[in-house]
Amino acid sequence: MRSWTDTLRFAFQPVVNLATGGVAGLEILARPETGDILAEARRDPELDGRLAVLAIRAAASKETLLPLHVNVFAGTLADLGGLTPLHDAVRQAGRLPWEVTIDVGPPYTHVPQPALLEAVGAVRAQGFRISADGIGDGDVPLRLLTDLAPELVKLDASLLVRPAAVRAMRTLCEELGALLSVEGVETELQFAAAVTAGAQLAQGDLFAPPTRLPAADVYVPPRSPGAVAVPRSGPSVREFVRPAALLPATATAGQVRALLTGAPEVSGVLLVDPHGVPVRSVHRSRFLLSMSGRYGHALYADRLAAKLGDPPRTVGVDATAWEVLDVVAVGARDRTSDDVAVVDRYGRCVGVVRLADLVRALAESRVEEAAGLNPLTRLPGSDVITSEVDRRIADGRAFALSWLDVDHFKQVNDGAGFAAGDELIRSVGRALQQAATGSTRVGHIGGDDFLVLADPERLDPLAATVLDVPWSAGGRPVTLSLATVLCPPGSVADHRQAAAALAPLKKAAKALHGASWVLGQAGLPGHEIVRGTGAPAPAGCAVAEPGLG
Repeated sequence: MRSWTDTLRFAFQPVVNLATGGVAGLEILARPETGDILAEARRDPELDGRLAVLAIRAAASKETLLPLHVNVFAGTLADLGGLTPLHDAVRQAGRLPWEVTIDVGPPYTHVPQPALLEAVGAVRAQGFRISADGIGDGDVPLRLLTDLAPELVKLDASLLVRPAAVRAMRTLCEELGALLSVEGVETELQFAAAVTAGAQLAQGDLFAPPTRLPAADVYVPPRSPGAVAVPRSGPSVREFVRPAALLPATATAGQVRALLTGAPEVSGVLLVDPHGVPVRSVHRSRFLLSMSGRYGHALYADRLAAKLGDPPRTVGVDATAWEVLDVVAVGARDRTSDDVAVVDRYGRCVGVVRLADLVRALAESRVEEAAGLNPLTRLPGSDVITSEVDRRIADGRAFALSWLDVDHFKQVNDGAGFAAGDELIRSVGRALQQAATGSTRVGHIGGDDFLVLADPERLDPLAATVLDVPWSAGGRPVTLSLATVLCPPGSVADHRQAAAALAPLKKAAKALHGASWVLGQAGLPGHEIVRGTGAPAPAGCAVAEPGLG
């Protein structure tokens, strides 16, 4: 009698990195020839666990080097308390646990949450990564999703018609340190919606349907100019992670050579310790050049490949593309093309990034940024400042948000002419840029209005730069007004609250004569007049506190 395993086959569907267009992994899908084995597995945790083991063995038989995604029902994890047979199968297949993501899928109803969380902790301790699958079309409670703290969240494509929900999920993923993926993408319209909403990964028939043989080539539609989602502080390295070719630190040069010659798309190999921490980096061209030299194979084939490697260049998963460039810039020029290993908080390798991907993305972000610059001063607009305000609030950092403008600017334009007024605006912008040291950010929001975001301790030199200068336009003396709101951690929830706290201070500064500066603190009544003459302090003015000015 034939066993159910005799009629079971597996198909592989690529998970696509939307930033690079490359394949980030393969989801292994059970395809029984008869019956509904998945319905049985939903009711039988032991059967579901065996399916996961068979999926790993099927991938091993195809000799793919790509990271793998294995489906497991939430009830299976909770019932079995872990997946020890799966861990054993991964090791027997010559793979490493951190190359495997467990896609935990619904239903979650009636699944004991404490048992599920305990089991997730157990498989994560073994090195596996966790994906929350079926979000948006399943029954996972939002509280449980945050408690799971997955490395990946998979949304159903049906949610793309509700872009606000997808963007909200992207924000949640950023808080959890997770990537956002969209499943079931079938049209270019869905692809564009996924990119615009900020998804980093996707899969579906548009890119490649499930096939019996793992596919490395996928179709990725060209992006429309307005469909590039740029994170607040520059592109995140998470968006550019490619699968890493990993071998144990004890691998011989012969083993590395066999891997490289069998996988021409691999640009290098990372040698990792038993915990998955990179210890040496082997660059494809330099390694093969050494091996192809006279006596090279005889000298090195049976020796440790680490002797032909270099110290690995690593960045954390929370790094930005700019920080990766800083890492690449340090060291010998012949290592510029080396892959940079991306490591998690435990130091384990989660993939690599390539310089070419980063340069292309940064060039795109610079084009987007340039489109938002004020043509008069070449300073960014308010969006850049408010985004940075939100980032500092999220990081729990104190900051000072200031508004600066020219007093009676319409009269300046009417009396001295618009050319003189434009030159004055450019001069003020240049002065602010020169004073903007460290983390200070300057924005020109239109007309004679500027926004300045700075650390509180940088306020005095910044104010002196613009208020102690005898400004003029067309020979006419001009004064400036400055208003600042100090925002300690927890005092405002977002940039809108910071702007609301700044608004009455702007009005108070404009009520003073001459160069003026009004200083207040979010959440506290009143304000301090640091500079300004010819007008009394407004009613309710706070007494100046030491250190505020």
